[in-house]
Amino acid sequence: MEHLCGSELPFWEPNLTIYTELPDLPECFQMSILPWAPCIYLWAMSPFYILYLKRNNRGYIMMSILNRIKTVLGLILWIVCWTDLFSAFHEMNEGQPKPPIYFVTPLIVGMTMLLVTFLIQFERLRGVQSSGVLLIFWTISVLCAIVPFRSKIMQTNHGEIKDKLRFTTFYIYFGLTLIELILSCFNEKPPLFSSVVTDPNVCPETTAGFLSRMTFWWFTGLAIKGYKSPLESKDLWSLNKQDSSELVVPSLLNEWEVEKSKVHSEPNVKEQATFIKTGTGAETNHVGDNPEEAEVLLSKRKESRQPSFLWALIRAFGPYFLIGSAFKLLQDLVSFVNPQLLRMLIIFTKQPDVPMWWGYALAFLMFGTSLLQTLILHQHFQYCFVTGMRLRTGIIGAIYRKSLVITNEAKRSSTVGEVVNLMSVDAQRFMDLTTFLNMLWSAPLQIFLALFFLWENLGPSVLAGVAVMVLLIPFNAFIAMKTRTYQVEQMKHKDDRIKLMNEILNGIKVLKLYAWEVSFKEKILQIRQKELNVLRKTAYLSALSTMAWTSAPFLVAMTTFAVYVTVDETHILDAEKAFVSLSLFNILRFPLNMLPQVISSIVQASVSLKRIEDFLSHKELDPESVDRRNNASEYAVTVVNGKFSWTKQDHVTLENINVMVPQGSLLAVVGHVGCGKSSLVSALLGEMEKLEGEVSIRGSVAYVPQQAWIQNATLRDNILFGKPYVEKKYQCVLEACSLTPDLEVLPGGDLTEIGEKGINLSGGQRQRVSLARALYSESDVYLLDDPLSAVDAHVAKHIFDHVIGPEGVLQGKTRILVTHGITFLPQVDNILVMVEGRMTEMGSYQELLKQNGAFAEFLRNYSLEDIIEDDEVTLSVVDEEEDFPEDALSNHIDMVDNEPAENEARRQFMRQMSIMSNDPENPKNKSIRLRRCSVKKLAEPQAEKIEQKGEKLIQTETAETGKVKFKVYWEYAKAVGPLLSLFICFLYGCQSAAAIGANFWLSEWTNDALKNRTQEFVPMRVGVYAALGISQGALILGNCLLCRAYSMLKAAHKTHLNMLHAILRAPQAFFEATPSGRVLNRFSKDVDTIDSLIPDNIDIWMRTFWYTVNVLIVCSALTPMFLIVIVPLMLFYWWVQRFYVATSRQLKRLESVSRSPIYSHFSETITGTSVIRAYGRNSAFVLMSNMKVDDNQKSYFPGIVSNRWLGVRIEFIGNCIVLFAALFAVIGKEKLNPGLVGLSVSYALQVTMSLNWMVRMTSDLESNIVAVERVKEYSETPTEAPWVVEDKQPPPDWPSKGNVELVDYSVRYREGLDLVLRNLSLKVKGGEKIGIVGRTGAGKSSMTLCLFRLLEAAEGEIIIDEVKISEIGLHDLRSKLTIIPQEPVLFSGTLRMNLDPFEKYSDDEVWKALELSHLKKFVSNQAAKLNLECAEGGENLSLGQRQLVCLARALLRKTRILILDEATAAIDLETDDLIQSTIRTQFEDCTVFTIAHRLNTIMDYTRVLVLDKGQIAEFDTPTKLIGQKGIFFGMAKDAGLV
Repeated sequence: MEHLCGSELPFWEPNLTIYTELPDLPECFQMSILPWAPCIYLWAMSPFYILYLKRNNRGYIMMSILNRIKTVLGLILWIVCWTDLFSAFHEMNEGQPKPPIYFVTPLIVGMTMLLVTFLIQFERLRGVQSSGVLLIFWTISVLCAIVPFRSKIMQTNHGEIKDKLRFTTFYIYFGLTLIELILSCFNEKPPLFSSVVTDPNVCPETTAGFLSRMTFWWFTGLAIKGYKSPLESKDLWSLNKQDSSELVVPSLLNEWEVEKSKVHSEPNVKEQATFIKTGTGAETNHVGDNPEEAEVLLSKRKESRQPSFLWALIRAFGPYFLIGSAFKLLQDLVSFVNPQLLRMLIIFTKQPDVPMWWGYALAFLMFGTSLLQTLILHQHFQYCFVTGMRLRTGIIGAIYRKSLVITNEAKRSSTVGEVVNLMSVDAQRFMDLTTFLNMLWSAPLQIFLALFFLWENLGPSVLAGVAVMVLLIPFNAFIAMKTRTYQVEQMKHKDDRIKLMNEILNGIKVLKLYAWEVSFKEKILQIRQKELNVLRKTAYLSALSTMAWTSAPFLVAMTTFAVYVTVDETHILDAEKAFVSLSLFNILRFPLNMLPQVISSIVQASVSLKRIEDFLSHKELDPESVDRRNNASEYAVTVVNGKFSWTKQDHVTLENINVMVPQGSLLAVVGHVGCGKSSLVSALLGEMEKLEGEVSIRGSVAYVPQQAWIQNATLRDNILFGKPYVEKKYQCVLEACSLTPDLEVLPGGDLTEIGEKGINLSGGQRQRVSLARALYSESDVYLLDDPLSAVDAHVAKHIFDHVIGPEGVLQGKTRILVTHGITFLPQVDNILVMVEGRMTEMGSYQELLKQNGAFAEFLRNYSLEDIIEDDEVTLSVVDEEEDFPEDALSNHIDMVDNEPAENEARRQFMRQMSIMSNDPENPKNKSIRLRRCSVKKLAEPQAEKIEQKGEKLIQTETAETGKVKFKVYWEYAKAVGPLLSLFICFLYGCQSAAAIGANFWLSEWTNDALKNRTQEFVPMRVGVYAALGISQGALILGNCLLCRAYSMLKAAHKTHLNMLHAILRAPQAFFEATPSGRVLNRFSKDVDTIDSLIPDNIDIWMRTFWYTVNVLIVCSALTPMFLIVIVPLMLFYWWVQRFYVATSRQLKRLESVSRSPIYSHFSETITGTSVIRAYGRNSAFVLMSNMKVDDNQKSYFPGIVSNRWLGVRIEFIGNCIVLFAALFAVIGKEKLNPGLVGLSVSYALQVTMSLNWMVRMTSDLESNIVAVERVKEYSETPTEAPWVVEDKQPPPDWPSKGNVELVDYSVRYREGLDLVLRNLSLKVKGGEKIGIVGRTGAGKSSMTLCLFRLLEAAEGEIIIDEVKISEIGLHDLRSKLTIIPQEPVLFSGTLRMNLDPFEKYSDDEVWKALELSHLKKFVSNQAAKLNLECAEGGENLSLGQRQLVCLARALLRKTRILILDEATAAIDLETDDLIQSTIRTQFEDCTVFTIAHRLNTIMDYTRVLVLDKGQIAEFDTPTKLIGQKGIFFGMAKDAGLV
């Protein structure tokens, strides 16, 4: 430096700078280092920055006033600097030579200013709106110029100015840099043509300035909006372009393709062959000419390298992630500065005669480093979270696209559930991992640095402390392992409980009718008890781990200090050593705890990676297997020598297929079940593996699968399927598929929303919607896979005539129809007969009959029944077709009866009928079709349409918005016990008091060092310190046990019990209005929240709250001035926290609401891939998936940012606390001893963490405590009448006679609805058999429900054996009546439990009942006999058997009154006869009410009650009623009984 400055300008003088009250820097230092610092920074950064700008072009920005001013100022600064340079040359000429520094510095600074001016313009051309690089440059420049600024003023105060010119230029320079700094804080306008201009709701991040980005200021707008009113999805910003699916997914897929092609292009020819054979993702589906040869190759080289998905991920997302890692590295290094500063601060307080400015400098340095650390840390998190978000988008997109093209073989190997899991669970794991991935290298680095500094501080004694830490790791690991096993166990119990709950909700009506609620409530509570026991064990463990985790720093410190003091007499524990070590131990705590977690989540993610990799490597369908080119041949569909199988390994499914379908003809494919009809259609669609042959289809294809595939969308969207809406064409399609009557029944017409898998449509309606979709698509070739099987016969006929047949809408198109219905075969052009995967015959109907081959045989087998079934229906339909919706019809067309003579006559009659209706000359059909299509629809006024705007199925669930009310917390406290709650709070307070005590004691101990009386006190000091620390641990343990293992579990038990009780007591109407999914959700999600999440939240919240209070108490006690600062800081804290909680709570809700559509859309897609592919709608569905993912990320992204926004603000408060703690310590230096200074500052350094956690926990607690509210809401559902009324209990043998009397009885379903039964009065004597008949909706079923009081009377009475049933308890009533319900409901459990849940009867009685209900043979053949396990809903028994089980239940109970709600067509005639005959013999002396659908069952009953519109129309013996020729006569006539 001497060469530069010359000898008279020294570079460094300690007396001038450090040991003085008015410090100043020497002139040489001011002229060299200070101006050079910013220049060095900018020249070092600029090459990288310019390269970055060249790569990233965002479009250019127009010259603005701001930009011009910045440029001009840059040039003026350059001129100012060079003025100095030229004046130095001028002085040299005058003969006053200056040292070289006067030439070097202005030259360097001047060059830098030119570079700055260039950068300002280059950034403008590249569309940079706010430059971080230049902002930092100007900041450094101003900071460095402050020192000369001050010293020049000090010089003028001492005397005159030596160098007037340089004095002036410096102040101009300083002013201009300051202005430049201020201007750099402002933003330029956005670049031309950027998305910012076009997008209405663009994310402000894109336009935010550098400072705004560092502090996340740009989020504030949303936070304020969310505070004023709950956010909705329309308030959310659009997703940034580079986070959206359309950019992220392709980039990942490209990298994946690169990976796959690497694997494929491995040089060896042999390997090539292997690949084609094993095909790990091989695109080609050719089969080697010589399979044996390929097999040999296989054995030589079994393992083929799978393409690595990890590399694809790294290449796609790595670079962005690395920026985050760089921030993390910086943050790790900065975090170790503060302990060193603390050390200097403590040394400073020890020395009496040092300048005060040292202390202030240290305080502000601490503040500065903390602030820097905050900003860097949150930038790192932001990068990591955004990477995680993109990862998830990419993985979901890749899986979705893959699932649209995988082969059937691949589909078999992974079920829909598994693939949805890949999307939800595995993608989520990756997302969670990215945030912690950096800990993998950062944790060891932090541990190493901390140990290094500790070793410097305390020497080898540190190892004792480290040993304790290391010992705690296996302890924590063991606890984690155990906790995981308990979690699995708890999940199992929870699943059992939910499964049982689900069955209870599905069969709630049966439970009520049989009065079985109590038994099932017991079963649930048993499972719940097991669950709570596991939870209790988990609570013990978590108490231990909490204790270990909170006492760890203390234990470590204690062992270290004890060892340090006892090892060597000369070792003295002073404040500096103790508190610096404490703050280092606190840094150590985090990485040591995180490492095991990170490693375990990496292990999990690697499992996920493997699963995703396997799925993405599945084989894909060969798009070339079906030739779709439009070559001009007369045949629309041709297959030559086709040989197909479902998978390469399977045996051949279809062979020797040769089909030529002429343009515009109708080909029917027939054959027995399982002969390959549907496979043929799949082969034509290219869904099967083509082993040999050629397949070609001309033009577009429409496909109707056997099982209709319905999307969760409106009915109209299901039919349009992406085509534009054309009113007239659409109406014709509805008409042809006879959907118009159904639309009148649906609540919102064609805008009704259809549930998942078409849940609110009947099977027939689904099939017709599927057909309508095909019809609307106007394709060239129609592949119809048995579309007529699911619909009623008369509808099938309508559809064939109006759509498929020679006169239908599709005439002139090529149609391939797979069918079982023989009636239609005479009208098709060609018939193809399939037998066991081969074509046996093909030709027209007449030709095949002449050949007398398989087809003729097939006809003989099927014809009789088929014709009866089909035409029996046409009979009653001919005249009613116009005005009956389908479902009403099917209910009253009664099944064919068993009297053979009658049947014969009817058969003859039907044959003639059918010939008449199939007669092509009969003009009736055609004219109707044409007329209805044109006239009827257009006349309907538009106004009606608008009113129908799609109705939702069920009222939406009330989502709580806004702040959670205090009442809810009080509810929870009441469940825990109010006094206990207070006591628990008090214990938390004690525990933190112990912690304060220990640390105060430590500071006293360190003060011994000043007074030189260390040795004699050591044992006492160590002992008390240990005692205080251990008592803190014990308090924590006790508190956790009391809190978690006792009181909170008590609350969980209580809330669940109340809800369960209320739900089982709720009236039937409640279950009809509330979807079972919603109730289940309360029992699973909300109960789970109360079980495990809320206790966690409360625990952490209490600990952090008390910790924060501690810090404030300690700091205020030591320096009372601190209290002045606390108030504004706490106000600011409260204010930020309110904003954050309001916004983040709503963002969480939005995120979880928008998440499920992704998965439901996905599982829907997987089930419908063949349809989507057939219609060629792949890309449309990919777009839909993208939109759904982006929608979800739209609410997830602000959620991440809200955490960053909060973090920066809260940590700023923490940093202020550090600053003031240090400042006041410096000010009160005389009064405070070093131990107390160390205590207060090291406490303050820890506070940021706990402040942050406290806000997070407050927010979590607010989101979770809602569960208490929701559970409480269901605990207060209105209940039905009491189960038992003590003083009104009927005698035990009631009803002994079985007389039933209705007096002026009326009833309605719910308040505000019309009466279903009006003023019924009738008397039934004991032992009478009464049949109840009437059209659908006449009130037959309602009448039975009234006997059981599932519906309560609106007026009137029912009296059974002189007892008014409205006065006795429900269980007393219901257990004395028996019903055999329409749908047989079974519960999962043993057969015995299903018959007799209360175990009232002996085994013999049960066997007797089984024998009478014809089940004995079946049950005794089972290995488990009576303990035969019934699956959920009785799936493993046939429908008939289930019905018989219900009969057996009735036989067991054997009450005087039996109600039979007769099973509809679901049951076969045989079972029906069995039931009827058993009832006639076994219930001879009982009163029987039968709701009849088949009249022949009640023709021999005592009397028949005919209901019409809720009133008694006729009531007499069957023979008299037939004589009256009234309603009953009409019904009997329809059924062919008269």
